[in-house]
Amino acid sequence: MPHLLVSPLSSLGDALKSHGPSHLISLLSPEHMIETPPGFPAARHLRLGVNDIVDPAAGTAPPARQHIDALLEFSRQWDASQPLLIHCWAGISRSMASAFTILCDRLGPGREIEIASAMRRRAPHAQPNRLLVSHADEALGRGGAMIAALNVMGPPLLVEEGVTTSLPLVGL
Repeated sequence: MPHLLVSPLSSLGDALKSHGPSHLISLLSPEHMIETPPGFPAARHLRLGVNDIVDPAAGTAPPARQHIDALLEFSRQWDASQPLLIHCWAGISRSMASAFTILCDRLGPGREIEIASAMRRRAPHAQPNRLLVSHADEALGRGGAMIAALNVMGPPLLVEEGVTTSLPLVGL
């Protein structure tokens, strides 16, 4: 079954071995960005240097529209025959926002709340970065539906680090 995987950086090696993804997305602060893992095709690894902040004035490298544009372009090249693995530092915010964006893009408009609710069920710790999601909402022309869906998710289970989570493209 085609699916996305979301993991923290600490679980990246295990997730690569266990799930054999064809594509990899890394969302880390520019100063903590990793190289492409040995043996993984560099052309199938998107590295986005972005800090996990929700106020663009709060620091350097805030999430921006260009990050979402790159994410969408990259994810649209994925044929879903093998998993796409997305990770950030903790597997809670940037990576979950990216997974939410890709699912909304793939499944189409009008399903934002369904996707957000499925994400909450599968990942109680998910707290998608709202600035990334707001850029995605604009890029996908959702008129605020993606942000509204995050509000329906309710508060996350507070943890320091998430666990590797599978999010299917079918049968949410």
